[in-house]
Amino acid sequence: MLQEAFGDNAMSQGKTFLWYKRFKDGRKSVDDYRSGRPTTSTAPENIAKVLEAILIDRRQIIHDVCETVGLSYGTVQRILADNLNMRRISARLVPRLLSDDLKAHRVAVCRELQQQARDDPNFISNIITGDEIWVCGYDPETKLRSSQRNSPNSPRSKKACQVRSNVKSMFIIFFSDIRGIVHKEFVPRGQTANGKFYCEVFKRLREGIPCKRPDKWKNNNWFLHHNNAPAHTSHIVRKSLASKNITMIPHPPTPVIHSPKLALCNFFLFPKMNLWLKGRRFDMTE
Repeated sequence: MLQEAFGDNAMSQGKTFLWYKRFKDGRKSVDDYRSGRPTTSTAPENIAKVLEAILIDRRQIIHDVCETVGLSYGTVQRILADNLNMRRISARLVPRLLSDDLKAHRVAVCRELQQQARDDPNFISNIITGDEIWVCGYDPETKLRSSQRNSPNSPRSKKACQVRSNVKSMFIIFFSDIRGIVHKEFVPRGQTANGKFYCEVFKRLREGIPCKRPDKWKNNNWFLHHNNAPAHTSHIVRKSLASKNITMIPHPPTPVIHSPKLALCNFFLFPKMNLWLKGRRFDMTE
């Protein structure tokens, strides 16, 4: 009879009709006043069981938790989402993880550098830091750089999707404080940037310091800083720098070779260079 009275959607419309009769009889709330035992699936003891099972192994799936605590799949899922506010998150991928010894060494190096900066006000300005970067023949400009101001009635500008060119060259640069670049050069095409090549680069750097920074060369109070790339820390490079009495600033071990707070090129210089180079085309790599 309900289906004949209300058509195909009988159940839904039937519930509406029943609620209409209840409010007509004087009910003022939509709460369910039916008698019965309240649900105990999300009781504190069940929440504690689920939490204890998760803390043992955070990678286990809901089915495994159900078998451990003896609750249904829906109950465990509801407790994780509503009561514990837990969700699955993938681990962030990093090149490597530091051991406890490397972490302690990192802290010691940072404290040593901090103490040197406190003892010598000119310590930071006497550092010559260097690194290398790939320069492409064409690198698409950023979305911000391509934006332009238009009136409400102006048509929106369009640009085609573009990618970096395969033509690129490695650029090596050394700079010191706010006074600018000390030495720069491109790696010749076909040349591998290994330890032997960097010995020649440091030789040319040392020859340029008397012209670019005569005060630092005269007082011999400059320090060299670069990251822990294999070519920088090779035995032949260390031996060459020691023979020329070049003082090195230690670069603490990091999960990535380029620590943005300690490698000034990646933190300051290269972002500014890339901002200027993006959207420009170069026919020659050198």
